[in-house]
Amino acid sequence: MSHNNQKKIAAINDFSGFGRCSLVVELPIISALKVQCCPVPTSIFSNHTGFPSFFFDDYTDKMEAYINEWDKLKLEFNGICTGFLGSHRQIQIVEDFIKHFKKDNTIVVVDPVMGDYGKMYPTYTEEICKEMRRLVKYADIVTPNLTEACILAGEEYHDNWSKKDLTKLAGKISDMGPQKVVITGIAQGQFVANFCFEKDREGYLIRTVKVGTQRSGTGDIFASIIAADAVNGVNFHESVRKASAFIKKCILKSIELDIPLTDGVCFEELLTTLK
Repeated sequence: MSHNNQKKIAAINDFSGFGRCSLVVELPIISALKVQCCPVPTSIFSNHTGFPSFFFDDYTDKMEAYINEWDKLKLEFNGICTGFLGSHRQIQIVEDFIKHFKKDNTIVVVDPVMGDYGKMYPTYTEEICKEMRRLVKYADIVTPNLTEACILAGEEYHDNWSKKDLTKLAGKISDMGPQKVVITGIAQGQFVANFCFEKDREGYLIRTVKVGTQRSGTGDIFASIIAADAVNGVNFHESVRKASAFIKKCILKSIELDIPLTDGVCFEELLTTLK
């Protein structure tokens, strides 16, 4: 009996029961794009850390035993997608996972969740950032925001980036290994831009009119669409444009329904439009 007759993505991220982020977002988005999503939880949260209080259970000590069962089942993955990794050991476990499960046709997408607005997240250290740079070399596609791109490339963060500067920034990340880089959430006046970079091709910006305020989970939605589309053979440019447009629609719907910022975007209302 084969368990590998359908396309599958292994999604390695934390599980937050409320707030629409990480695996809770990845599961329905990837499934809607007709790819089986197989989650590997790195930790369990009752709700994400943007709330005043939350329950937290670190899953690091259980991850290897969990993954070993997949090895016994001889599972194969068309894609591997990584999100927030909270420690040196988790990054090492994920590196071992990629080494073991990545085949010639497996696409690895690394979303290097490390910071935002020019600052590293409080739980991150320089050592963990170095480990993340090592993980990036295994990726085919990376989806950092501007802050994370600067951390990976060792560049100073600032607010005004020319296309030439973005090309240099993305190029330094691509030189680590990834064939494709998309730097997300670049503020450009009334627009929000994503900078797309592919080896042997000139980089380009995809811009959408900025709406509302940044919400939790939008990066997870973006990375999930990119990963599922890559597995399905969708053109990278088309995929980035699709992800940007879908997130914008979700933000507008969330504003319409008066969804609190902490609660993320109500993508459920629009999930059937995602193809």
